[in-house]
Parts: sequence; C-alpha cells; structure tokens
Amino acid sequence: MMRITATVVSVVLVVFGLGSGRPKGYRTVVIVHGIFDGPKQFRTLSSFITKAHPGTEVAVVDLYNDMSSLRPLWQQVRDFGRALTSIMTRSPDGVHLLCFSQGGLICRALLHTLPDHNVHTFISLSSPQAGQYGDTRYLRWLFPEVMKRSVFHVCYNRFGRKVSVCDYWNDPHHRERYVASSRFLALINAERDHALVQGWKENFLRIRKLVLIGGPDDDVITPWQSSHFGFYDGQEKIVEMRKQNYYMEDGFGLKTLDGRGGVELCQCSGVRHTSWHSNYSVFTSCIEPWLI
Repeated sequence: MMRITATVVSVVLVVFGLGSGRPKGYRTVVIVHGIFDGPKQFRTLSSFITKAHPGTEVAVVDLYNDMSSLRPLWQQVRDFGRALTSIMTRSPDGVHLLCFSQGGLICRALLHTLPDHNVHTFISLSSPQAGQYGDTRYLRWLFPEVMKRSVFHVCYNRFGRKVSVCDYWNDPHHRERYVASSRFLALINAERDHALVQGWKENFLRIRKLVLIGGPDDDVITPWQSSHFGFYDGQEKIVEMRKQNYYMEDGFGLKTLDGRGGVELCQCSGVRHTSWHSNYSVFTSCIEPWLI
C-alpha cells in the first residue's frame, strides 16, 4: 500500500458489496481520521455502516497517519482535498463526510475551500470545532513540561505553526494573541481576514446537514462543548454555540445553516474520546440516521 510522499496521495477504499445492486440513495461515506490515528482504527465503524446500509462504499482516507498527523493542518488539507476530489468525481450523487477529532477540522476546512464539492452531510465526530484548551494526555505527551496556561507561548509563534495541535489551540485568556497568530482555526471560524474568507461561506453552505457529536465524558476534547461549537469565555465559563460571535455574525454560514434546519447536535454520555468510532450506540443514535 502506498503512503503519502511529496507528490503522491493514496486512498484506501474499504468497499463492501459494490455493483449494480448498490441501493439507490446510499451515498459514499468518506472517513477522515483524527490525531495519531489511521485507517485501521475505523474498521469497526466501516463494518457498522455496511451492515446497516448494505452496498455502501466506505472510503477511509489513508493519509497523515499516526505521527504524521502532527503536520500543519493546511498541508494536510491540501492533500486530503486531492483525495476527496478523486472520490467525489466517482460519486456524482454526492458523498457524506464522517470526520473524527482533528479530522473534523480538516474536513471543515475542505468544505470552505473546495468550491465544487458535492458533500451532502458532514458528520463531525468529537471534533474541537471551536478549539482546544485543556491539560489532556495528548498535551502532556506533546509538551510534557508545559501546562495549558503556558501552551500559548509555544503555539502562538513560528514554531507552533509546525504542529497541528497549535493550529486549533484557543487560549481564552489570550484572545487577542490567538486571533492575531492563528493561521487556521481563526480563519475557518471567520474570526480574522474577513475579506479572504468571504468566499468560503458559500462553499460551506453547499452541505445539506451538519451533525455535531460530542459528550461530557470525552477525556480529550476540552471543553467537550467545543464539539458543539461552544467554548470558554475569559473566566472559563461555557458560551454555547448560538451565543458565539462567529454564529451571531454568521461569519462562515453556521447561523444560516442552522436557520434552515441543517444543524443537528447529538450528545452522548459515558463515551471516552477513543471510543466514539467503535461505540454502536453512538452509531445508531448519532450517525446512521444521516447516512442516506
């Protein structure tokens, strides 16, 4: 199996029951993994999908696996975009995007920057859509000598732009530095460079449905409400999605999509971060209903 090189993008297609008997209406499902993950972590989820909807094509993108997932997100977006474009070309009826953790941010950037995408439903599975701010085990592994209140010193400079986590590190106590320094999250959330990102809103609004999945027992996404576009204020109190500036100002189309009934929030208790994609109850309650 080919791996990514400077010029090669490889896609693993996990295909079950393709052929003339493929049920009409079951769109191709494209899965994008999270940080430190790869295609092998999504075999269970792929089997859930094909058992529930026989004949569905499930494409698990085989890029930036494991340690490579730490590379800058715009670099990853570029190459995942090539892979997604190839899959969409073979799927004229449209595709569903099912993206986990960091992969959810990659997928949203794709929706903003691909003007001709045919994504029908975007399922964001425990993804820090509003950013990350917490002393999790991933943070302690990356920066063992640094606590969350000090990470901005690392992330909000040139070095930080080389590490994917810094692309969505959102320190509520250093809001101005975040907005000034962020080259990824602040852009896709339309918090800066408004003229540059104006055209992205129309691209994003090509989707029909946005499904946001998360829960209070996730031990990585901090705050967990970030998976629902909520986040801390300066006192580390949660401001929910509809009270966030990027929602109220409709900077990238979230309010418009919500207003037309296109946003679904799904909350599940008792699910740890690495279990979302193998939990059958999560699949049946939060994912399966939208894969049509």
